[in-house]
Amino acid sequence: MESTTLQAHSQTPGNRIAQYLALTKPRVTQLAVFCAVIGMFLATPGMVPWRALIGGTVGITLLAGAAFAINCLVEQKIDALMRRTAWRPSARGEITSVQITIFSCVLGAAGMWVLYTFTNPLTMWLTLATFVGYAVIYTLILKPSTPQNIVIGGASGAMPPALGWAAVTGHVPPEAWILVLIIFVWTPPHFWSLALYRRQEYLKSGLPMLPNTHGEQFTRLQILLYTIVLFGVSLLPYADGMSGAVYLISAVVLDLIFLAYAWKIYRAYSDELARRAFRFSIVYLSLLFAALLVDHYTHALIGF
Repeated sequence: MESTTLQAHSQTPGNRIAQYLALTKPRVTQLAVFCAVIGMFLATPGMVPWRALIGGTVGITLLAGAAFAINCLVEQKIDALMRRTAWRPSARGEITSVQITIFSCVLGAAGMWVLYTFTNPLTMWLTLATFVGYAVIYTLILKPSTPQNIVIGGASGAMPPALGWAAVTGHVPPEAWILVLIIFVWTPPHFWSLALYRRQEYLKSGLPMLPNTHGEQFTRLQILLYTIVLFGVSLLPYADGMSGAVYLISAVVLDLIFLAYAWKIYRAYSDELARRAFRFSIVYLSLLFAALLVDHYTHALIGF
């Protein structure tokens, strides 16, 4: 009787919507779309046309959700073995593989139509390529086969600023690729911090994550080295002239904090430290791109 009641509860419309929404990894999607929207605003000295802003945001959100749903479909057995992901409806068998596939196809098709209709074909094709890069190349090929999966596959996750820029201008200039490079270099220290304190779960899953294939000490060194490179790369917007002093000061402060985390992880590791570093890395990227936006309009208004 109790199991029947719980099953009935799991099928209520509100709960069913929440299950499908979980497949799109909302928090990850929000960060990706945030970076895409920043790319839109940086692409123009004025305000972003509403058509490109709304169409680009909705279209990129839909295709990102579709890619994450495919990721959940492919990794449902792996997710079931890991405490971090075992709660997902795909891992729990609450949504079937067929339903996930249909859901992803509908989201993807809707996203492509929105981008084609409200932005331009280039944005649609770039976003579709990003979908394939993440859902197929990264999830199906790279992630289960190489400990460098997050480095190579990070190219897809780094694309949102370029997508946003293309949505407004119809092309992707070097400035947009600088933003892509920042996210690309940010991804390894961000993800490997997670992989360190979740190493036992990844070991259980069978995925070849760096801490388990090359050891914790090597991974800690890689986090430090990538964070040092990130420090330099994050200053490229200022060096290129696309940002001013507001961004420069913000970037240096954020980089110093991130570098302090990386140094502590290398010298005196603990799982709690890696957990805090992982959380800060998300704050870091959000604030860095927010600083770009503030600087963009501050620079346009007062030239500072």
